[in-house]
Amino acid sequence: SSSSSSSSSSSSQPASSAGESKMDLRAANAIVARALEVGHTNKLQPLTVAVLDAGGALVAFQKEDGASLFREAIARGKAMGALGFGMDSAGLAKVAAARPAFINSAFAATAGNVVPVPGGVLVRDHAGKLIGAVGISGDLSEADEACAIAGIRAAGLSCEAIKDSRECYLKAHL
Repeated sequence: SSSSSSSSSSSSQPASSAGESKMDLRAANAIVARALEVGHTNKLQPLTVAVLDAGGALVAFQKEDGASLFREAIARGKAMGALGFGMDSAGLAKVAAARPAFINSAFAATAGNVVPVPGGVLVRDHAGKLIGAVGISGDLSEADEACAIAGIRAAGLSCEAIKDSRECYLKAHL
């Protein structure tokens, strides 16, 4: 006989099978909260934050008052593009610059779900397994990306920028 309560929100690790980790609501909300806090600390324009799981499903989302209409689609497009291509959207920006026909084709093939500018960051657990992506839109793309990285760090997760100890674009990011 099996129990109907298959997961516990009080657990620090998400319930999963075979030791797999995935993006849970607690981690997604921590990412959003810290990203918005860093935006406020740095006096950024109103931000929109979308956190997706590894399959592209929305786990957490917030749009600050004053954020413009298309920010939701842009934030999700940054995260979806990162997931779809297996690289942060800053890397997609480099691909777009070098191969514009390819990115234009990808944009058409995905019904616009690829936004190849910084601000979409792949999220990994500490074993390096992809568990989702964060997309942020609202300010300069590099500032959006810095807020995403700060959120990922606050959630106790990892990404390429953290792994590589890349310098943060924002000064008041801690």
